[in-house]
Amino acid sequence: MKKLAVFVDVQNIYYTTRHAYGRQFDYRELWRRLTGQGELVTAIAYATDRGDEKQGRFQNALRRIGFTVKLKPFIQRSDGSAKGDWDVGITIDVLEAASAVDTVVLLSGDGDFDLLLQKITRDQGVSAEVYGVPSLTARSLIDSASIYHRIEEDLLLSA
Repeated sequence: MKKLAVFVDVQNIYYTTRHAYGRQFDYRELWRRLTGQGELVTAIAYATDRGDEKQGRFQNALRRIGFTVKLKPFIQRSDGSAKGDWDVGITIDVLEAASAVDTVVLLSGDGDFDLLLQKITRDQGVSAEVYGVPSLTARSLIDSASIYHRIEEDLLLSA
């Protein structure tokens, strides 16, 4: 049975699906598809914590599905900009998991992950699958993936 590790850049998926479709991503459908492919050894969703009740309910829903949810505090800077991305944390976790699985699945459109996918496919011999919104996924990330899955209507919640 194929072993998979799944890593979700929650903020990226939330904003890209909202921007492109005005709808939210269907994590239950993703889970159903992935468990049909093999054993989910690791499944981590990375999010920022604003202390918002609605966001807390969403994070608990992810936990009930089966994800480990990692939270980082949302930081609002005095100049109005914000910080709270998980790129380094995701990268570390992917590098640690890659040697123990056959496939790494990344949900993000962020081109910063292209070198990471190139490294794990080359050095670890794993397959790297990416799920992203077609119009908002970096070409370099798509090109670095072994398989690219387009997030479209079939992976969105009903309006």
